[in-house]
Amino acid sequence: MSQQIPHQTTDQSKLAEVNNTVAPVREFFGATTDHAIHANRTHIIGFGFDGTACFRKGTRNGPDGLRAVSEDIESYSPYLDADLFDYPFYDLGNLSLGASDDVEAQWQHATDQFDALFGTIDLQQHRVRVLTLGGEHSISYAPIRKYLQQYPDLVLLHLDAHADLRDGFLGYHFSHASIIRRSLDHFGPGHQLIQYGIRSGTREEYQFMNEHGTIRKSRQAFLDSVAELAADRPIYLTLDLDYFDPAFLPGTGTPEPGGEDFHSYVSLMKLLRQKNLVGADVVELSPEIDPTGNSDVFAAKIVRELLIILNEKGAL
Repeated sequence: MSQQIPHQTTDQSKLAEVNNTVAPVREFFGATTDHAIHANRTHIIGFGFDGTACFRKGTRNGPDGLRAVSEDIESYSPYLDADLFDYPFYDLGNLSLGASDDVEAQWQHATDQFDALFGTIDLQQHRVRVLTLGGEHSISYAPIRKYLQQYPDLVLLHLDAHADLRDGFLGYHFSHASIIRRSLDHFGPGHQLIQYGIRSGTREEYQFMNEHGTIRKSRQAFLDSVAELAADRPIYLTLDLDYFDPAFLPGTGTPEPGGEDFHSYVSLMKLLRQKNLVGADVVELSPEIDPTGNSDVFAAKIVRELLIILNEKGAL
């Protein structure tokens, strides 16, 4: 059981008030719900949307599913020898999908809300870290676009079973299957894309990845690529949980056999701890698909490691 010890907040530098998000069911790992954006701090925000999901839905419940299970998980990571309760961080709640029944209108409403919350915030100057919890992978567009705008030399690390390079899918321009293609629309000359775990895609998607050198085809090649990045170069991680093998994490909408395990993820976290991780999103947890709850626990520990690293970087 995690110890629910109140954070001792040392930095009260508020950059903006947050008053238009939906209160979460529970705060993630005892995060402070100050509903403000702070300098030198990490902020969680949920985007529970699955409107363009084409196989199995349910990721709309991902953010609160992660929060609910976190109260029964230790805040201490034996892999990083660090405890989340050593850092103050903030849970801003969930973005609202608005009142419309239209899928695209819901996505746009929440995306606009994210832009309104962080649009005037200089993430780099104020050392603001954002961890967005999905939701399907289309929700990553808003945070990725913001980070690309703020960091002209950003490296986008894409961990996923799918290439997500389609130019729209099933009529949705901003589909979950198009998130990386839509992110590339905002790439500048200094940005870089590194993809790993991809084991499903069209011929055209694989041709693109091979021609542009974005895909890493072995775990060692991927870890070497991360290790070779300059220590101060900003990195954003977008993590689709179907990156992991469904034997370990079946509670996701589009599972693919042949995925990674938890220990390979820990190897990445130890590398990223030495790098400049500035933001991340974790998407595609569908709690109802796995009635055992094991997927929720697995995903919560994934997020715990990320939060520790983001908090360490933000508090420097």
